[in-house]
Amino acid sequence: MNLCPKCNPPAWTFAVIFILTSVIAFVTWLMLGLSMTSLLPRAGITSVVFLAVGATFVHYVMSCIKRHCRHDEQSARA
Repeated sequence: MNLCPKCNPPAWTFAVIFILTSVIAFVTWLMLGLSMTSLLPRAGITSVVFLAVGATFVHYVMSCIKRHCRHDEQSARA
């Protein structure tokens, strides 16, 4: 997803994404532990959940940043 050169997403947004993704992956790890799944499939499923949720959050944040960019309006006024 291409952002305009003036748009710099703040670092805290990606920190929040990492924290939320980690919490969701941890809950997945705990739930799979209740189902008596062995260690390797449990780690694999948790990793897939972590990557899928993280990719979804990053895509959402980047699309919101792109949608709310006002740099095009400023250049059009000048």
